[in-house]
Amino acid sequence: MTRLRRLTIADYDSIVTLWERASLPFKPKGRDSRSEIAQQMKRTPDLFVGAFEGRELVGVGIGSCDGRKGWINRIAVDPDHRRRGTAQHLIGRIEAALRKRGARIICAFVETSNPDSIALFEMLGYVIHRDILYLSKRESEDI
Repeated sequence: MTRLRRLTIADYDSIVTLWERASLPFKPKGRDSRSEIAQQMKRTPDLFVGAFEGRELVGVGIGSCDGRKGWINRIAVDPDHRRRGTAQHLIGRIEAALRKRGARIICAFVETSNPDSIALFEMLGYVIHRDILYLSKRESEDI
């Protein structure tokens, strides 16, 4: 049975290994470096959730909140553990933490090349907004 718990920086190596196994793009020299993740965890520890089977990390979910809107940014499940409800449980835990922080709108970033995740979020009541474009300005490619 899968158990959810907050992640800590002690879980960092397992998180990175899982992201690699799940083919989740990440920036190990920038926003996803150990020091950056440690700072994010310190600010919002409730928004870093891991799914475990025994001692094995099989799923990760990360959220963020700007005070009015919550974001689900990083859902990853080990390929050998997919289609068991793990991502759905992670999303639910992050949604609850975001609501507790006052978020009344919860959004998710999902790449168009990931139809399974898009379908999951739609099943959970999320709506695709095709009239909104995601724009970013980055200091470097590692951010």
